[in-house]
Amino acid sequence: MRIKNFKVEQWMNEFENNAVYNLAETCIDSMTLRELLELAGKKPEEYLSSLADKRMTYGHIEGSPELLTGIASLYKDIEESQVIPTHGAVGANHQVILSLIEAKDNMVSVMPTYQQHYSIPESIGAEVRTLQLTPENRFLPDLNTLKSLVDENTKMITINNPNNPSGSWMPLDTMKEIAKIAERVGAYILSDEVYRGISEDNSYMPSIVDIYDKGISVGSMSKIFSLAGLRLGWIVSKDSDVLQACRTRRDYDTISCGGLDDLFASIALINKEKVFQRNRKIIKNNRQILDNWINETKDVHYIKPEAGTTALIYYRRNIPSYDLCVKLLKEKGVLFTPGACFELEGCVRIGYAFDSKTLREGLDKFAEFLEENQ
Repeated sequence: MRIKNFKVEQWMNEFENNAVYNLAETCIDSMTLRELLELAGKKPEEYLSSLADKRMTYGHIEGSPELLTGIASLYKDIEESQVIPTHGAVGANHQVILSLIEAKDNMVSVMPTYQQHYSIPESIGAEVRTLQLTPENRFLPDLNTLKSLVDENTKMITINNPNNPSGSWMPLDTMKEIAKIAERVGAYILSDEVYRGISEDNSYMPSIVDIYDKGISVGSMSKIFSLAGLRLGWIVSKDSDVLQACRTRRDYDTISCGGLDDLFASIALINKEKVFQRNRKIIKNNRQILDNWINETKDVHYIKPEAGTTALIYYRRNIPSYDLCVKLLKEKGVLFTPGACFELEGCVRIGYAFDSKTLREGLDKFAEFLEENQ
């Protein structure tokens, strides 16, 4: 199986450790284990000491009861049996696509999105039809275009909601219309929802599994829970065929998730409202910092993000995004992700949900760079 280079991940692997101001990071400001345990009302030293005698067996192969209950609680009407833990959301997307897609199928993927959604099916010979999201439409899918891309051989539609890299969020009515389009041909909808869960007004953010029986939700502990180091994600669906297919493949590529990952993820999920309260403040504050900077800085513009932790900043300079990002890193120590990693040009992706000081200083350095490179 030949597969394209994963542009965004290779970019991060090559350049992330060289940054002074890492504005490519997409997780909400990462927690320490101490912070997580204190937030959960535990004494860190005592709790961590108690783990010294924990036997490192496989543990619960399909996830502990606490973990499955915690993940199910993120949805309105999901049972523990409809949850499959994975090695991060990257493992979940990979497992779903390889379990359900064959070379004879076609599928529709939004663009821009996380590259797994189009490069994995392409690598197995499936036809991938692109639904381009544009700033003119606020990076929301055009439903008429989607209808034209779907036919009786369409096996799956993949969406990314909230969208990475744009930060758009589909209204419920749009999600329902996409479900109707999929239902006409019996297609699955895979919704990568790793940025779903924290709304500014504390309201519930609908999932695809709330509105479509053949919907598949993918999530993880990385982004909104600030615990990327746990490498724990999940697949959620009400469709028994999806669950059976993924569990069958899971025996080959996962077996089980790590016991300590399961343990600390369960603690975070039990205390999710406290985690969300912490992280909502970070997102709200930093989104305002970014918006103020955009409004005050010439030669840049964006579509203000509505959800998630990322946005696309468009710049008015005649330089390819990859070259701009390399030059910016060398001259100012600022790391963005080039738009080219998402098949876009004239823009960079920013992650804005880490500490506010780094965000402010990094944005100011970018403004300096733009002034010096007229």
